[in-house]
Amino acid sequence: MTRKQRRLTLIGSAGVVLGAALGLVLYALSGEIALFKTPTEIVEAKAGFAERLRIGGLVEEGSVVRSEAATVSFAVTDTVNAVPVTYVGLLPDLFREGQGVVVEGRLDGAGIFRADNVLAKHDERYMPKEVVDSLKAQGVWEGEGGKAAN
Repeated sequence: MTRKQRRLTLIGSAGVVLGAALGLVLYALSGEIALFKTPTEIVEAKAGFAERLRIGGLVEEGSVVRSEAATVSFAVTDTVNAVPVTYVGLLPDLFREGQGVVVEGRLDGAGIFRADNVLAKHDERYMPKEVVDSLKAQGVWEGEGGKAAN
């Protein structure tokens, strides 16, 4: 083998190793990617989503139902549409009706969102931009500058 052939073989094998490492990293991250949707986008799609999702909005007033085994059912709304959510586990201290929330999980065939992670927000400044824009468009935004005009 000449010197040039050894160098090309070394560069080629390094490229294969880097390509395999990149492929493994992307495969590992693909299970952690969660698309953000509003309740209206979920309802209007009328189709189950196979991938992980994040749904953001407000916890609908009067929708929180606690049952045995730390199971909690509630609805996340953007004041136009609501998506029913079930969660098994301990909820954050800031979780309550009318409060901003982001839930992460999967939508099942019955249209119920099975959350495996619940993030409660203490005010709207930390809500995702899509939820803030939706609340502003509906005139219920209570962020900076007070409540928006209807």
